[in-house]
Amino acid sequence: MKKNICLFEDEKYENLLPLAFTRPVYDLRCGILTLREKLSYHLPNIKFCLHTRKILHNSVQERNPKFSVNYYGSEDILFINGRLLIDKQTAKEIKKLELNYALTCSGEIIAANVTSNLVEQLFSDDSEFIRFERIKLNSKEISAKLICYPWNLVNENGNQIKSDYSLLVKESATSKKHSSVEYSNKKEIYVARGAKINPFVHLDASDGPIYISKGVHIMSHSLIQGPVFIGEDTVVKAHASIYHDTSIGEVCKVGGEIEASIIHSHSNKQHEGFLGHAYLGSWINLGASTNNSDLKNNYSSVSVLIKGKNVDTKSQFVGLIMGDHSKTAINTMFNTGTIVGVSCNIFGAGFPARYIPSFSWGGSDFLRNYDIEKCIEVARVVFGRRKILLTYAEEELLRNVYELTKHEKVKKS
Repeated sequence: MKKNICLFEDEKYENLLPLAFTRPVYDLRCGILTLREKLSYHLPNIKFCLHTRKILHNSVQERNPKFSVNYYGSEDILFINGRLLIDKQTAKEIKKLELNYALTCSGEIIAANVTSNLVEQLFSDDSEFIRFERIKLNSKEISAKLICYPWNLVNENGNQIKSDYSLLVKESATSKKHSSVEYSNKKEIYVARGAKINPFVHLDASDGPIYISKGVHIMSHSLIQGPVFIGEDTVVKAHASIYHDTSIGEVCKVGGEIEASIIHSHSNKQHEGFLGHAYLGSWINLGASTNNSDLKNNYSSVSVLIKGKNVDTKSQFVGLIMGDHSKTAINTMFNTGTIVGVSCNIFGAGFPARYIPSFSWGGSDFLRNYDIEKCIEVARVVFGRRKILLTYAEEELLRNVYELTKHEKVKKS
């Protein structure tokens, strides 16, 4: 399939905040792969360009030096919605999409194949989003999955681990036998070369596959119960219990009890405490005995505050959603369906509010603003601990998010 493909963001990114403050929606993980990586597997041999919000342009370009960002050239372009959770059937529909035709799902654009002479008309000075309504497109309605809220990613995670595993793993067995490690359904367990598994670990793939990447270290007396993905160079601490439908990104440290959760790269939850039906961004640190609730006492559907309004998730289980660079002190507790913004520092007794604005400092007793200069200083130290430089583009992004969220800032206490 030789086409120019542009992954685009639309206005619905707001429903995926705070996770989407610091990354495009197509770089969110669900399963083993991000939404963008899934597209690359289902639509191989393609030339990508990336559309993103202005606030993200410089950081996205820096992270993707080989990609064009917000530049579209002069050829026909197949636009694909970055919120698409692609599968084989949707990929098949996209591949056969004719020029100046669009695929829609519940009226939303999934993909649009646009001729070069019409591409320029999709953009206007008064919007940073692509305006497909400005041109005439024939449309075909299909059944597909567009991610609308963070809990959609969590709820799909187990099935996505299974489908990604089938894309990535061609051999049914692990690369080698690890002594004193107990395997259940070993044919559904992949352990990459260079992974270290200590004695008395139980890898249980009875209910779904386990994918362990290179450089992973799993300490003794840990239980991994699939479907589970563990990213490169991540450490699973001794006595950890990693239960079904969990994805842990690269260079993390995890321990305690984790169930049905997604953790992006460079985040730590390495002590005792429960994390369930949660989605954590990058550069997060949860203090010892941090816990979140993911089930209400009356077993009813969980509501979450999105853009100032309570949204019924229609899910019985919803835990913590936390943006990049946020941290908790020891013994921090979060109620069901809590959202914590970017670069927050949460501490103190009791349950903090179920919505905590970005750059907040405090807990249930008080909240005050977290100074942006202190935030940058801490981020620089945290990056340095991983021998990574906090670049100008990443610093600029944090400052821009700070400005963008000013209207949410808490009053000084």
